[in-house]
Amino acid sequence: MIRSMGKVAMIARLLDGDQLECQITTHQGRQLTLTGNTADIEPTIEGDDDLHRNRALTNNAWAYSKFTFQKVHLPTPDEQKYAEKSAATHREVAQWIAELADNLMSESKDGWCSACFEHAEHQRAKRPAGQVHAYLCSNCGAPSLPCAGLGCKNMAVRDRGAIRVPQYCAEHQHKIPGFAKAKDKIDALTDYEELLKCDKPNLSRTTKIVGVGLAGLAIGAPAGLVAAPAIGGAVGTLIGGYTGAAATSYGLALLGGGSLAAGGLGMAGGTLVITAAGGALGNALGMSIANAYVREDKSFHIEMLRGGQGVPVIVCNGFLSEKGRGWAEWKSLIDKRYRDSPVYRIHWGAKELKDLGILAQLGALKLAGAEAIKMAARTATKAGAKKLGPLGPILFGADLAKNPWHVARARADKTGAIVADVLARTKEPSWVLVGHSLGARVMAVAAQALGTKPDGPRLQTVHLTGAAISAKRDPQALAAAVDGAIYNYHSINDNVLKYLYRTAEGGRMPAGLSGFTPTSDKLKNIHVAADVKTHFDYYTKVNLL
Repeated sequence: MIRSMGKVAMIARLLDGDQLECQITTHQGRQLTLTGNTADIEPTIEGDDDLHRNRALTNNAWAYSKFTFQKVHLPTPDEQKYAEKSAATHREVAQWIAELADNLMSESKDGWCSACFEHAEHQRAKRPAGQVHAYLCSNCGAPSLPCAGLGCKNMAVRDRGAIRVPQYCAEHQHKIPGFAKAKDKIDALTDYEELLKCDKPNLSRTTKIVGVGLAGLAIGAPAGLVAAPAIGGAVGTLIGGYTGAAATSYGLALLGGGSLAAGGLGMAGGTLVITAAGGALGNALGMSIANAYVREDKSFHIEMLRGGQGVPVIVCNGFLSEKGRGWAEWKSLIDKRYRDSPVYRIHWGAKELKDLGILAQLGALKLAGAEAIKMAARTATKAGAKKLGPLGPILFGADLAKNPWHVARARADKTGAIVADVLARTKEPSWVLVGHSLGARVMAVAAQALGTKPDGPRLQTVHLTGAAISAKRDPQALAAAVDGAIYNYHSINDNVLKYLYRTAEGGRMPAGLSGFTPTSDKLKNIHVAADVKTHFDYYTKVNLL
């Protein structure tokens, strides 16, 4: 069925087997055809050269095609409804961009683009009388207009329709600390906070800090994020460890917040996934993402514990650990293995970790037996959750976005993305990462993200203790940035992981309890149950290899 807005027609359809096709026809008769497999990240594109070069147009058109397919093939009504809404959003954006591309004039402006964060030429498009000007960025293809800031030469994102309030560039909205410094390197990790200080005042009082998900994704998103919905199966494999159709479903849900069944990361999932894809790390997009995350998490900062001459070490705690600054539990463990190294500590998620710690201390952990966990995993319903006792309603509530475990887990993943971006900006060639519990999850996400950046820093070694992350991982993806090995210290005696993690994750096994599956030469499981009897014995009972 052809759907049109104004004078641009679009149709998406399923061809033989699992082949998709999207056709675009403008008022002037210019055509663009996108074809590909339902799991393809990028389609094959044929047609008008100017339309073909517009990444924002082709990305949104392909996203529309994929969501049109997903809205009838996803397993649950909620997922189908979400896909239908997403398809409509991306169709409207693609039609709006195609309409502008069909009416370009010779007039242009040079300036920083608030969509792709690159300095580029912006070509003006003819608009009806009385409408505010619209331009298209020559780099990413997103609609733009001059920033309303006095004397500012940057370009703001141009929304569809009438403009009722002043439109400001990304600098004047504090979506990015500064265009010119977005790719800067830093001499030390502690310089990162200075890099995130904004160069210009915030002129947009209505700006809110929100994560980027597909439901809210529009032309205002950076060009890299506009491509997010097309990633599908790659995202599901990279972050979720799924394959095939399950990977595609999980990946699409993850990007936009996710359904309960898919285990989405919340509204910031999209930015995390794009960062984890590597292209954003150390660049303007990575700075934009990190800026949003740090403004969400006021507790995030990097503390230097000591200097030294060896390979620098970064440590990261999970929940129920000693509060405050300083070495806390880490000094003995690190000194035994890295006595001459400079050491930094990541502080993150104070509120989320506190809420999760309170939950764990309720004593409810011991109320969830193996059969109850298995039943909850099978049913994933409120009825099944009742078998878990007091813990069930908290961890299996209808709104996963608000329960302590899923909020803290999402924060850990986002923090891992920030750590990866920080390391990608340093001049150090190699690092050692050490994490415990959800802090081990932070380090695993950071390692996997760095593994997708060919020119990024290397990791000498990664040590994970009591890791609160799924045991099923792709060892090659996880260790791609590691020159030595990832050591996963695990113990079957860890009741926090045995009960809290498995209950919250519907019976899934954590790496800190059973070890990773499969392993490789660079991903090694170290069974330490003989010495580690609790979730916190790792600090004093383990010797880092």
